[in-house]
Amino acid sequence: MRTTVLERFQRYLSGTLPRGGLLARLRGNVAGNTLAMMAIALIPLLFIAGSAVDTARLYMVKNRLQQACDAGALAGRRFMVSSNSTTLDAAATTQANAFFSNNFKLGLFGTKAVTFTPSKTSENQVAGTATATVPMTLTGMMGFRDQALTVTCEARYDVADTDIMFVLDTTGSMACLTSDGTAGCSQPVTSYIRPVTDGAPGYGGTIGYYTVERSGSKISGLRQAVLNFYDTLAAAVDPATHLRYGFVTYTSTVNAGYAIKALSPSYLVDSWTYNSRKLIDVNDGTASSQTYTNTDHPTCDGYAGRKPASGYTASGTATFNTVSWSSPNKGTCVVTSQPLKRSWSYQKVTFDTSQYKLGDAVPDLTKLDGSTSRWQGCIEERKTTPSSSFDYSNLPPDLNPDLVPVDDDTRWRPMWPDVVYYRGNTDTSTYWGSSVNPPGDSTSTTVLGQYTALSMSKNMESGYVSCGKPVQRLQVMTRADVSAYVNATDFVPQGGTYHDTGMIWGTRLLSPSGLFAADTAAWPGRNPPRRYIVFMTDGDMSPSKCLYGMYGIENYDKRVTSLSYTSNCRAQTQLDNHNARFLAACASAKARNISIFVVGFGQTLTSQLTDCATPGQAFYAADNASLNAAFQTIAKRVAMLRVSK
Repeated sequence: MRTTVLERFQRYLSGTLPRGGLLARLRGNVAGNTLAMMAIALIPLLFIAGSAVDTARLYMVKNRLQQACDAGALAGRRFMVSSNSTTLDAAATTQANAFFSNNFKLGLFGTKAVTFTPSKTSENQVAGTATATVPMTLTGMMGFRDQALTVTCEARYDVADTDIMFVLDTTGSMACLTSDGTAGCSQPVTSYIRPVTDGAPGYGGTIGYYTVERSGSKISGLRQAVLNFYDTLAAAVDPATHLRYGFVTYTSTVNAGYAIKALSPSYLVDSWTYNSRKLIDVNDGTASSQTYTNTDHPTCDGYAGRKPASGYTASGTATFNTVSWSSPNKGTCVVTSQPLKRSWSYQKVTFDTSQYKLGDAVPDLTKLDGSTSRWQGCIEERKTTPSSSFDYSNLPPDLNPDLVPVDDDTRWRPMWPDVVYYRGNTDTSTYWGSSVNPPGDSTSTTVLGQYTALSMSKNMESGYVSCGKPVQRLQVMTRADVSAYVNATDFVPQGGTYHDTGMIWGTRLLSPSGLFAADTAAWPGRNPPRRYIVFMTDGDMSPSKCLYGMYGIENYDKRVTSLSYTSNCRAQTQLDNHNARFLAACASAKARNISIFVVGFGQTLTSQLTDCATPGQAFYAADNASLNAAFQTIAKRVAMLRVSK
């Protein structure tokens, strides 16, 4: 009877079968060995599979633990109270633990013994250490013990020191509601007395004009949005962070003159040529002659000169006598009398501005009543190039934010609306007035009427000349300071929309390498601040050839367009050239590492506005609530909280 291998093995163990023979036979008989080999091979396979599973769990647990640690550190840093204590305050500790616990629950992936310990660093930041014990599963069957994981984290604010320049459109349309659309709201214009302002001696007490606001106006929404921006940023940043704010309100010009004067009065011209008028003598009839004989020289010479000697009679006439000797040996002389009348010649006239630019009251030589005028602070820009494109590496003086003035081409010129007159389509023209009021001012009340002063109330009410609130140079400002600026009596809607004027001066005041570099310099022992322009407008660029602004009167001065005079104040070429200037100013800011936020307030974002903004930083705000939301979003982006380690 045939026996099995197992039976033979049992017989061998009992001694009934010779041992040598069994082993030899086992060596030669392989039946059933595969099962045994597979059983043995399962041991390393089980180890490999268990290691893969448990390693993956360890990796996932560590990632979630790190994320929770980061969240806890960020929360702790957000709520940390700045103090001299070396330990983290209770409120920050509570928030840090709460955020950690919300992001990593005990028992996640089977974890146990989870701990998180937040702490305060020597640099006044928040660090954290998190641990968790992860039990092994398959590898635990092989004797592997639970694994302890530890991660560390640290959080700080991304904003250390920050400079923010608000460039704000405060033109007449800001008195309306966003729902009024492009048609406007036809609000009345009224006058106000400008408040006394430190450093601007010619500003306070002068008369300005503004458009009366509707209830819930866009400019009221702007005031609140700026304050909410301040509050949002103040609540988000470290109390040890240095923040500086500045403001530029713009129309067809910018009130930056006294900021320039504070740097050096020499940066402003001592004389400038304005579109003005001066008195001249005009012949008032045919000259007549009379001969005198047997008259000595002194007597005959006495007939010469102006009669009356004071210049003119009350009716504005005079006689100018000249003497010639027809027969000196016989004592004969001829007196020629030329009737004159006093008239204004409307033309370019050069005036001394050396005292006017200081804010002193100076005589207004274009008036006959002894009037004086004081400079309010608005400026005409320095020399420029009339072009629709610019070489950004070689900009004209007005577009170069860092150029130091060295001559009258590179100096700024004080706007002087009191002496500026509109004269129609002629280069030079003469106006006598009437016999009742010689030579007299024009009595026309027509906007931009011939021979009318740009400072005439009708012209100012219509925005053909405007001078807004003085710029605020960068400085540390409390909330009360910001509120005082945006709620001042001169933070009012007026004038027309010139985006380039605002951006030119926003960049100039914030440039780290320009005339105002000291304002934006790094704090002692600190890294350079981050620099931002927040540019807000409620309208399209809207230049006019007829108004008197930062580039004079374009119809006469041709600084931006070189176009000839036209009674139509709008020209596409002028618009294109101002848009080019705007983009050049934006490029100059970006080249100086200034980040630009642009907000279109009830205004579709044009290609120029979008291109001006740093990528991803252009916003559209449909109404006051949207403007507030946009400003708060910008404030939060400025105050980005981040994990540093």
